Amino acid sequence: MSANDASRKPKPVGVGIEKLNPSGLPSASAAAHPEEMTASVDLRIGRSVSLQATARTTPAGLVAVGFMTATIVLAIAVLFKVRRRGST
Repeated sequence: MSANDASRKPKPVGVGIEKLNPSGLPSASAAAHPEEMTASVDLRIGRSVSLQATARTTPAGLVAVGFMTATIVLAIAVLFKVRRRGST
């Protein structure tokens, strides 16, 4: 081991980054956005099946999803139009 290797210290990992729980998702204690909207659903089917879902979003996130959806629908409409035009 050289002198350079011995003097190097490992850099701290995760400095300035939000801590993640074992699943890799931000912890539930993360600071909320001032305009954040939340929703949760608990669904139980029979005795053995239980589903829980939660969602967090902001108005800007909803607008972004709207634009992406509109773009995808427009692209599919163009593809169908081209396909129809080519088959006649």
